[in-house]
Amino acid sequence: MHRRLPARIAIAAMATIAGITLVPPGALAHPASMKTTLRQGPLGPLNDLFALGQAGGQTPEKVAVVRRDEPTPVAAQRARCRAGSKVEPGIQGRVPAGAAKDGLACNAALVARQGTSGGFKVLRYVDTAGRECAFYDTALLFPLNAFKASQDSLGVAVLDMSDPAKPVQTDTLTALPMLSPHESLALNPKRGLIAAVLGNPSTYPGLVAIYDASQDCRHPVLQSVAPVARIGHESGFSEDGKTFYANGTAFAAITAIDVTDPRAPRPVWHGNVTSHGLTLSDDGNRAYIADPDGNMLILDTSEIQARKPDPQAREVARLTWENASIPQNAIPFTVKGRPYVLEFDEYTAGTTGSGDRDAVGAARIIDVSDEKAPRVISNLRLQVNQAADHKAAADDPGAFSPVQGYAAHYCNLPTRVDPKLVACSFIASGLRVFDISSLTSPKEIAYFVAPTKARVENGFQASSFAMSQPAFAPERREVWYSDGASGFYNVRIDKDVWDAAVQGTGQPRCASRRRFAIRVRVARSARIRRVSAIVGGKRVRSTRSGRTVRVVVDLRGRSRQVVKVVVRIRLRSGRLVTDRRSYRTCVRRGT
Repeated sequence: MHRRLPARIAIAAMATIAGITLVPPGALAHPASMKTTLRQGPLGPLNDLFALGQAGGQTPEKVAVVRRDEPTPVAAQRARCRAGSKVEPGIQGRVPAGAAKDGLACNAALVARQGTSGGFKVLRYVDTAGRECAFYDTALLFPLNAFKASQDSLGVAVLDMSDPAKPVQTDTLTALPMLSPHESLALNPKRGLIAAVLGNPSTYPGLVAIYDASQDCRHPVLQSVAPVARIGHESGFSEDGKTFYANGTAFAAITAIDVTDPRAPRPVWHGNVTSHGLTLSDDGNRAYIADPDGNMLILDTSEIQARKPDPQAREVARLTWENASIPQNAIPFTVKGRPYVLEFDEYTAGTTGSGDRDAVGAARIIDVSDEKAPRVISNLRLQVNQAADHKAAADDPGAFSPVQGYAAHYCNLPTRVDPKLVACSFIASGLRVFDISSLTSPKEIAYFVAPTKARVENGFQASSFAMSQPAFAPERREVWYSDGASGFYNVRIDKDVWDAAVQGTGQPRCASRRRFAIRVRVARSARIRRVSAIVGGKRVRSTRSGRTVRVVVDLRGRSRQVVKVVVRIRLRSGRLVTDRRSYRTCVRRGT
């Protein structure tokens, strides 16, 4: 049953958050005598929210930020859209005013949509009984969403995905950190734990909520709400599900929280380290940290993972790159056993007011096989992310805001072992999917831009607002993501381009070389007035000589499919002659 949050609770939550944010800065370092346990409150036993803020924590010795030789950050090869696609009208990634009124799609098809707004994360989980669910936060900024009369953008939505074409919202997670998780919503698939720390674009005190979805993902069970972090904004989960990292981002503050017993979480390490998002290695011994100051940090977290007394973290390396904007997160993966990191920046270097507003960070693949000397080996960018094209598009819908526009926000992989695909939310450019079967030459293979409407979430600019980290259902070639102004989307990628990436061929299983002419002849006594010819849904030129119409059918470069050809001939007598034919572009190799 879908439980909506009562308006009175939403108002109380806003009041609580307002009270927290209005505490004077000095309160974060008040005397030790104030470290007292508060009485039982509506959120459970409340320890002093600010006691953790005064703890010294560890300040690891910083290593130098290094920039190494790297490929020129050029746009990835543009997707070749199959017949029937609704393509973007100009350069790759640009969506001018009105271009996506009905949406855009290349090698992608909408399976389902749900809700009216979205946030920063979309998560997929299959519980111990085999039930499939989606979770997504529903607000870009709390409490502005609370004023929606429908109250459908409060909390974290829980979707039953047993029929992927008909998602059913079965629950809503409404513990206070789930009302305003900002970018911290995280899932541990091994244990089925969902966690978040209270956050906003700057920070909130570190109240952490943990739910258990393992038994029935349609109705996660609240385990605890506790002030066990310093402050919140982003997060990370160890692969074993025993450590949740809460990151302050606007401050040098990371808290590692032991969630072995999710009903009794406890901090095990406070680090004076600036971190946006972070992702842990499979063994938990390394954290790949997106430092919002423009670099990636590799942090040795082995003592935290081993639960050593007074654990100490150690900086291993820091790397920066051309056009670094605000690093968002960094995800480790391996290809044939060799380690890499998918790193992605948000917005542009000018978002904070100190850099070039046309320097788009976008995303990149980093070789970390020598972890003390990581290096960028390729970039994932769109043409509209290039400086001159970005500047030329400054007046497009959504591009006026430094926290919208033509830039990246989140990316994800379907697997961390030998992945072949990357899906990214590129804000005003929508969902973009890349083939990384060649790590040094990523290419775009598909995109989906939700129908654009002017709404409060996008500043009443009719633009896409794709901000969420996508999730994959690879067995069905599905990518799930949310748009800030219109909700949750399930998008299916074309089989040929998906298979080409997964099989590592770099192109669909076949690429047609067929180009030929067809002829349609009318009756001896007939005279032709006009002709129209359609090949694969597009009008093409035709020629005529006497009673014969000639049409060139060019199928070159098309992947395996059936292309329909329709020739319509209007005679002077008024009669319409229609000739319909179908042609296969090519056959599978080896057949």
